[in-house]
Amino acid sequence: MTHPFRAAVETRDLPSLSAQLAEDVTFNSPVAFHPFRGREVVTEVLRNVMEVFSDFTYVDDLEGAGSHALVFTATVAGREVQGLDHLRFDDDGLVSELTVMVRPLSGVIALAEAMAPRVAGLAKG
Repeated sequence: MTHPFRAAVETRDLPSLSAQLAEDVTFNSPVAFHPFRGREVVTEVLRNVMEVFSDFTYVDDLEGAGSHALVFTATVAGREVQGLDHLRFDDDGLVSELTVMVRPLSGVIALAEAMAPRVAGLAKG
């Protein structure tokens, strides 16, 4: 069975994606020093990510106790990237923490350059 977070990302259904996030969710970005906090802020970041990434595809799905990892490929600014969305859940089954890792470095740089002007000021240290 496909996890609801994955299904929402794959169908680009931002309201459903947001509904999978805990109110106090923390998003640890591969390109921001400080995390993004709160459902509204994280939803805005993810909306921008959906616009920046093209050819986004989940290629693997890993489950653990209280967590889930989704391996993906995508393109950003002409650079192919590989990444991992690591999800941790609260007692209600909502995503309480989302950590994203991306490689290679050239892809991370392209992602940072594309995202910086879109989310400037959303992360609070």
